[in-house]
Amino acid sequence: MKTLLSLGSLQLENNLILAPMAGLTNLPMRILARECGAALTFTEMISVNGLVREGKKTFDLLRRDPMDRPMGIQIFGDDPQLLAEGARLVEQYGELIDINMGCPVRKVVGSGAGSALLREPAKVGMIIKAVRKATSLPLTIKIRTGWGAADHTFLEIGRIAEAEGVDGVTLHPRSRAQMFEGHADWSRIRELKEALSIPVIGSGDIFTAADVVAMIDQTGCDGVMVARGGLGNPWLFREALALLSGNEPIPPTAAEKRSLALRHLDLFLEATGEHVAVREMRKHLSWYAKGMPGAAHFRAMINHIEDRTALIAALEDFFSEPAHAH
Repeated sequence: MKTLLSLGSLQLENNLILAPMAGLTNLPMRILARECGAALTFTEMISVNGLVREGKKTFDLLRRDPMDRPMGIQIFGDDPQLLAEGARLVEQYGELIDINMGCPVRKVVGSGAGSALLREPAKVGMIIKAVRKATSLPLTIKIRTGWGAADHTFLEIGRIAEAEGVDGVTLHPRSRAQMFEGHADWSRIRELKEALSIPVIGSGDIFTAADVVAMIDQTGCDGVMVARGGLGNPWLFREALALLSGNEPIPPTAAEKRSLALRHLDLFLEATGEHVAVREMRKHLSWYAKGMPGAAHFRAMINHIEDRTALIAALEDFFSEPAHAH
């Protein structure tokens, strides 16, 4: 099955991508996804208002590592000129820029950004025109099907985006009204793929390697973006690549989970220091443990841990239980 993907001048090693996720796709998570096979990773979504005001916290989201390449930077906002300025400010930090037009969160939508733009196709055109003029980096957009359950503006927006020079469109086929509920309607990805000649990347309800293959089979999409399904499971990329090349995917052993979780913690400690690293790793460890015997008890226990030594001890103990060995 074809697994190569080019977005503008950017040629990727395969067509599997780690989605931008607020508060999650920081440097440690991006490095691990890449080591497990993701060809492109994304920063968390970055506010152009924060960039233009030179908020240090906003620029911190752009911290990267030589290993973390190619990296996409996802920006959000609702003003064409501010988005263009934001693109100019970030282009030195990444290899591709994506404009978020799908985030359903009230705070983002309330400012006119994210999926609020799905109600304003003309404004989408103005935004893409301005950003396309501002940067020579490959440019993509990420959208949903529309605002309300019956509002399907995605085809119109996809065509506008292509006409204004974007290099690819990612579709998460839920409406804004659906938030993250119900099912992603993959047939919409096929509709968009049939309507456009630029690459279409599918997203939504990808939790296993078989899901990746099924999405490509059913929709003809050029690439697959993994979001929540990659939490605690970066091996999803490795397993999907195996399946796409006709091989049997090998699930991680408990020992592999342990060593990768320890590496995740090390990367966090390096990036943020102990206090933040321990707090952030507690949620990631809960995801790593998901589906394993005793996971609920482990989750309850680590939520009270505040220091690295105790967290490492709990992690090593849980992932080396005989019951968890394959």
